[in-house]
Amino acid sequence: MRRVLALAGVAIATLSSPAIALAHQGNPNMETIVGAVTPSTPGLKLTILNRDDRFQLVYRGAQPITIYGYKGDRYARFLPGGTVQVNHGSPAFYLNGDRAGTATVPPGVKADSPPDWQTVDRSGRFEWHDHRMHWMGTGVPPQVKDQKLRTKVFDYRIPISIGGTEGAITGTLWWTPRQQSGPPIGAFVAFALVLLASLALIVVVRRRRRRTAVEAW
Repeated sequence: MRRVLALAGVAIATLSSPAIALAHQGNPNMETIVGAVTPSTPGLKLTILNRDDRFQLVYRGAQPITIYGYKGDRYARFLPGGTVQVNHGSPAFYLNGDRAGTATVPPGVKADSPPDWQTVDRSGRFEWHDHRMHWMGTGVPPQVKDQKLRTKVFDYRIPISIGGTEGAITGTLWWTPRQQSGPPIGAFVAFALVLLASLALIVVVRRRRRRTAVEAW
């Protein structure tokens, strides 16, 4: 019977894991939309991952691209041919390390610090958290008066340069009502009970077979 209970517990944990994993991804109530990337550049593809969690920029063209941090510091850059580098001398390098922006910036690292470029990719692909494109507060944003309605939270602008021309990534963060308020706990419990009953029945049948076999012997 202990084995039966253990298997039921494993089943509940397995079914519940997707809901737990969401805590480490985007906010299910938020959606970041990219409005434009300027200047317009052929071959550049910018995607939002996990609703509002991070950007993914793919570019292998000939024009160098620089992404700027929060105080004008050069945070990351794409070199011609697909080499991507991150500036370890930029405060944004540390602040973008997690979604909450709680990382400590080392002493001496400032927006005007000499750049310390480190290559992170050679295929023209880069993903990063950017705190300008998602909600940094806790709870429901004050812009949301009715949680059942899709609501604009704010517009964002992230400065970049492409081929030496100043530009930006612009877009909007939206509050989006969730289709489901939470994980279907009731369904998990019902499934676990059915599984438990089935396993218990198997145990009973096996015991009866063993008893019959002993009596026959």
